[in-house]
Amino acid sequence: MSPSTRHRAPEASAVFAALGDPIRLALVRRLSLEGFLSVTALTEGTRISRQAVTKHLEVLARAGLVESARAGRERLWTLAPGQVQQARRALEAISRDWDDALGRLRRLVER
Repeated sequence: MSPSTRHRAPEASAVFAALGDPIRLALVRRLSLEGFLSVTALTEGTRISRQAVTKHLEVLARAGLVESARAGRERLWTLAPGQVQQARRALEAISRDWDDALGRLRRLVER
């Protein structure tokens, strides 16, 4: 693992852990497509309670993936792309490290 990958791994691990749940991943996808949504809107058409969606959103918020703003009585949720971009950069670094390792293995085998 390169120094750049090790440096980003702790921050990215919270993002990956939060996205490891299929419900939370679906919430992030929906917010990325539709923008600001209330908990009520996020539960429409699902079998998930508003309380469960709220708990999932709180996990995503702690990981820095979503944020909310008050609009009257409602809280509207939206994607916070900074952490997603950081996780993407961590995956790219891991991919480069993997390509480097495969290249070293190939050179070793060809000797």
